[in-house]
Amino acid sequence: MKIYVVSGLGADFKVLEKLKFPEQHEVVFIDWMIPNLNESFADYVGRMAEKIDTSEPFYLLGYSFGGIMVQELNALKPAEKVVIMGSIKSDKEKSRLIKMGEVTRIPKYLPIRLFNDQTSVFYTRLRKFFDPKNPKVIEYFQVRDPYYLKWSVERISEWKFEENPNVIQILGDRDIVFPIKNSKPNYIIKGGTHLFPATKYKEVSTLLHEIFI
Repeated sequence: MKIYVVSGLGADFKVLEKLKFPEQHEVVFIDWMIPNLNESFADYVGRMAEKIDTSEPFYLLGYSFGGIMVQELNALKPAEKVVIMGSIKSDKEKSRLIKMGEVTRIPKYLPIRLFNDQTSVFYTRLRKFFDPKNPKVIEYFQVRDPYYLKWSVERISEWKFEENPNVIQILGDRDIVFPIKNSKPNYIIKGGTHLFPATKYKEVSTLLHEIFI
């Protein structure tokens, strides 16, 4: 069976490269695409869904923003199992900062020029402050198209979704992007920051073997 995987905002497969998946399954990474001008989230999800082969059963796995994406994909093309890591199951689990962005609509009015390479580098350095033992932070943040980044931040702040109780959620107890206090995850990674798939990969790999039987 195939496991379709979507990584985090601006991230490619590198943040998940140390994970060991069950050998009996084929892992297929769905890369982020650059949104078309003024493209709606629904239309974008539809384009991402085109990469999923529904002629046979499959699983979905998403990390961070990818966790939001796979839940949207599941609504179009239902999977046997949906697993999200470092992500949320509904808009009710948003952090205060993200909810503030939703209410004030600040992300919509941020200039695209703010999402340049210098800002991206600053962001990765800031993330490294919270994950000092992970020297590869800047390598994870590879999709740096300014329009994509601004569009993604807007979509996260606006996201509305009813929780699906069948979604399996894995969270780190030190995640400041999606604080664990707002959720009731199925699995908790002790000492895990938002980058726990990279820093706690052995523990996460064990869980994935248990989940994707």
